[in-house]
Amino acid sequence: MAELNSKKMRAVQIAAPHGALKVAQVDIPEPAAGQVRIKVQACGVCHSDSLTVEGAFPWITYPRIPGHEVAGVIDALGSGVTGWQVGERVGVGWNGGYCSYCDECRKGNFFACENVHAITGVTSDGGYADYMVASATALARLPEDLSAVEAAPLMCAGVTTFNALRNSGARPGELVAVLGLGGLGHLGVQFAVKMGFRTVAIARGADKEALARKLGAWHYIDSSAGDPAQALKDLGGAKVILATVTSGEAMAAVIGGLGTGGTLLTLGAAEPFTVPPIFLLTANRSVKGWYSGTSMDSQDTLAFSSLTGVRSMNEAFPLENVAEAYAHMMSGKVRFRAVLTME
Repeated sequence: MAELNSKKMRAVQIAAPHGALKVAQVDIPEPAAGQVRIKVQACGVCHSDSLTVEGAFPWITYPRIPGHEVAGVIDALGSGVTGWQVGERVGVGWNGGYCSYCDECRKGNFFACENVHAITGVTSDGGYADYMVASATALARLPEDLSAVEAAPLMCAGVTTFNALRNSGARPGELVAVLGLGGLGHLGVQFAVKMGFRTVAIARGADKEALARKLGAWHYIDSSAGDPAQALKDLGGAKVILATVTSGEAMAAVIGGLGTGGTLLTLGAAEPFTVPPIFLLTANRSVKGWYSGTSMDSQDTLAFSSLTGVRSMNEAFPLENVAEAYAHMMSGKVRFRAVLTME
């Protein structure tokens, strides 16, 4: 590739739905009022990026740059930005900003904000590039002891699992099961352990037990070796089952392991499964979904990870290898998060 001039940058710009993932030269963006420009150092490759690549929503406009697990350094400030300085290390996640004063924001429903600025990498350009612009309300500060590659996956996979667990109603010492040990699950187990839950990891195959124990799990259940719901009941029943998988069959197989007042928390766009109402009402059980969170939720996730030693396990790819990184992620071959590096 020819050397970039001072007004151009490398970016993976999807021209149309199902377009190719190729690096091109495009203009470096300028921050508008209330925005900052970020020199991107790393960007996670998340399954949700497929929404942009595949054109999942009719309201996505193209060309579009994907990427919503961004870590970098503020490079320029737009007018009216306060509280941030050029040179600060920041992250940007799925939530591209919110106003904090409309009715939806006051209710905590930030994704329905009447004045929402963007959904990063979907309605606005994301971090598969050397530079990006973002609303100042979308920024989270990065702790100094987290590298950009370590921090990037925490902006979506991390905040989703951390935020779900801390809002789950489970208390330290209670039984929390994490279903799946992939990109979300390996973080979910770590967060659950560090929050003081009696953490059970559930996955297919005896070979996953070593990983579960390494991540700190108190107990491991091989779902292919028996009834995982019964195994949870034998342990006293789960207060929370954090489902990080998309298989409806896998969730249906474990939900019977919920104890009284237990909750199945689903984090992914999962397949449908059936839950008998009598099972829910006889013991005050529930099934809930959880989205990622706001910029402050991301900042809390980063601070907790820094404090407790929670770390994402990543495979790093240079930006030029974006097609390989995306294919690895979509096929499930990556262990455990794919991250693009810009430097």
